[in-house]
Amino acid sequence: MFVVALTGGIGCGKSEATKIFAEIGVPIVDLDIISHQLTAANQPLNNVIAAQFGHEFITPEGALNRATMRKLVFSDDTAREKLNAILHPAIYDEAVRQLNGHSQNDYQILAIPLLFENDRYQSHIDRVLVIDCDEKTQIERVKKRSNLTEDEIKQIISLQTPREDRLSIADDVIENNRSVAKLREKIQAIHQKYINTCIVSKTIS
Repeated sequence: MFVVALTGGIGCGKSEATKIFAEIGVPIVDLDIISHQLTAANQPLNNVIAAQFGHEFITPEGALNRATMRKLVFSDDTAREKLNAILHPAIYDEAVRQLNGHSQNDYQILAIPLLFENDRYQSHIDRVLVIDCDEKTQIERVKKRSNLTEDEIKQIISLQTPREDRLSIADDVIENNRSVAKLREKIQAIHQKYINTCIVSKTIS
């Protein structure tokens, strides 16, 4: 089971890259999607969150109130650690279940926003692919897709692993300062590289 961890800072294009990999037939295990599923309306995890943080962090429909929770955890390190202690083990268990379900494929993508902040996935990963862009592009992209202010976006960036650290640990880097078409072209090329790597690995084994 060859696993490529796909990561990058906010606004770097992880979601678009993941979408392109999926379009060309690569299985995707996306931690953001899993997180949303586990905190959707009436999921058991929300009862734990309500007990720890209060019912104001749960919407009337029974889902996690992400906007309210975001404001809290970005200003309170203790609250962020408490939330992570609730979410991360459940996300991990579901991610591993999905990874095991794709074991017959040549390779699969583990889309993980906070790879370098969370070492529990390291034993499952064969390569690290970083989707990268400059900070100005990050801010512009996030502004377009959200209601966050520039200061809020910079705060999120400051809480993530520094760009230089991500790049130093990456096995592969895709620069994504340009168009989606250019990103697609680069992903097609690296997809072939991963396929070839898997073929060689199977031949040797």
